[in-house]
Amino acid sequence: MAPVALRGLAVLTMGMLGLSWPLLAHAAGQEAKPPRLVQAPHYGDVVFHFFQEDYFTATTTLMASQHFQRIAPHDDEAEVLRGGMLLSYGLHRDAGDIFTRLIERGASPAVRDRAWFYLARIRYQVGELALAQEALSQIQGTLQAPLDEDRSLLQAQLLMARADYKGAAQVLQTMTGKTPAARVARFNLGVAQIKAGDTATGTATLDALGQEPVDNDEQRALRDRANVALGFAALAAQQAPAARQYLERVTLHGPESNKALLAYGWAALDQHAPQSALVPWLALTARDGQDSASLEARIAVPYAYAQLGASGQALQHYTAAIDSFERERLSLNQSIELIRSGQLVDSLLTRNPQGHMGEGWQMDDLPDLPHPAHLSSLLATHPFQEAFKNLRDLRHLAQHLQAWRDKIDIFKDMLATRRQAFADRLAQVNARTSAQSIQALQQRVDAASAQVAQGEVDQDGVVFADVRQQALLDRVARVQAITQAPDDDPDIVQARERIRLAAGVLNWQLAQEQPVRLWEAQKALRAMNEGLAEAQRRDAAIALAMREEPQRFDQFDDRIQALVPLLDVMIPKVAALSAEQQTVVQDMAVAELTRQKENLDAYTVQARFAVAQLYDRATEGGKPTSDGQTGTQAGSSKDQKGAADAPKP
Repeated sequence: MAPVALRGLAVLTMGMLGLSWPLLAHAAGQEAKPPRLVQAPHYGDVVFHFFQEDYFTATTTLMASQHFQRIAPHDDEAEVLRGGMLLSYGLHRDAGDIFTRLIERGASPAVRDRAWFYLARIRYQVGELALAQEALSQIQGTLQAPLDEDRSLLQAQLLMARADYKGAAQVLQTMTGKTPAARVARFNLGVAQIKAGDTATGTATLDALGQEPVDNDEQRALRDRANVALGFAALAAQQAPAARQYLERVTLHGPESNKALLAYGWAALDQHAPQSALVPWLALTARDGQDSASLEARIAVPYAYAQLGASGQALQHYTAAIDSFERERLSLNQSIELIRSGQLVDSLLTRNPQGHMGEGWQMDDLPDLPHPAHLSSLLATHPFQEAFKNLRDLRHLAQHLQAWRDKIDIFKDMLATRRQAFADRLAQVNARTSAQSIQALQQRVDAASAQVAQGEVDQDGVVFADVRQQALLDRVARVQAITQAPDDDPDIVQARERIRLAAGVLNWQLAQEQPVRLWEAQKALRAMNEGLAEAQRRDAAIALAMREEPQRFDQFDDRIQALVPLLDVMIPKVAALSAEQQTVVQDMAVAELTRQKENLDAYTVQARFAVAQLYDRATEGGKPTSDGQTGTQAGSSKDQKGAADAPKP
């Protein structure tokens, strides 16, 4: 069963960020905590990609935003997030450097405690147990769920690694509740108690876990594993009735069912009931599995028949087992050849498309090989998953590098287009600025300012006369000049009086409108000054762009040119590493199949020896063998009973 305590990067880093806790807390049966507010939009973009499980985009976006200092006030949280994502890619050293820097620069207590936890986790994964314990002891506060549970599981694993099972049991006893981590803790607790010598208490702990109601497949698998561990422990203690009781609880078609069926048969045989042993063993052989339990059942069945005295059926099943072992050998050889040709990796990648790099990806389909079940147990192991994850990441990185290499020419074309567009627009701007210069605008503003200043001094309003009023003023002035000559002509006197009245009315109108027109003129002057300032700013910006934009184009061109040799070096290097990692993955698969071939050889030898004994017995007239039996018991898992290893956090 996959380790339950390792919930993946997404859940763990949610604890680092303190984000989206209402759903998590509700799922864990804990009090919901308010979500954290993201204050920086660029950091919100990173968190969005992170919760979409697009960790590569989240990492690159975060690093770019950090370069331009766009993350504040989330700088420390962003570093913790980046460290967690780097950790998901297996970059333990880089992630450890990040957490160490956070601790050294005095981050907030909550961030510092999370950094210590992840530093302890990194050290545990690379085998530095003493340093991992030292880092774990530096945590002063309580971590947010689920990190606090993972902290306890990690502490227990460190104690168990030092064979301090009693201390590990004390830590695990504090983890109560119904969360997945708490269930794993109880399984580990039972194992630790048994290894500490408290067999009765450990058995009771596993027994309680083995009878709990379950809600999902993960809980059911853990319950089955507890019952299988109890069954094998009881077999080792020569307690066949108890072993059968425990094994009867195991789900008939679960991941532990094959081992349970095999052990149940041996328990029945220990009670001298070979007929009862045949029931689970025949069911197991009917499954046509390639795991060790199914293979062992093929020679256990004829052994049971021999115990019943049915030599003919025993011989028939031994012969069938030998034939099946030979077929399995041919299948294994064929699979090994296909693995060496690269079909295993290609098939796994095709049948399990990779959406992104890092954690969060899982293998759902077996490879398209003649007998993929041969590799089912290997594919479920952590070493193979980690090796294949590294291969996926290298393939993904190679695709990214090649995509960027293909974009270089596009970037060059884009840069050339921008250069030409800048040159065209610059010519247009220069033409407009030459037609209406800043100096001319300044002169117009100065003239308007002088007019307003004069209007503020002269209250008669003549300065602000409009075109019609100015024409009337000029006309009145001309007429007054004509009528100023001394003349007693009544018509001249009457005209002079009329002109005087008209001038008075016009001056009165101008004086009445002067305050309003003064305010409008001042308002227009302010707008003109603002427009002039804007024009000056734009003119300065244009001048700056004329100086700096060509330099920016040159800088972009230099960066593009610098990327070409870098990509040309990295692409073949990643390709070489990918080929090397593929060889590692294929060697692991070949080693597993070779081990299975060796098991088949052992089973075949045992089956042939049993057949020879049956023939000897028939030749000698049915005399029993020296051990008082009519056949030989094949080497089996019955001789290797014991509690299963605890899952690691």
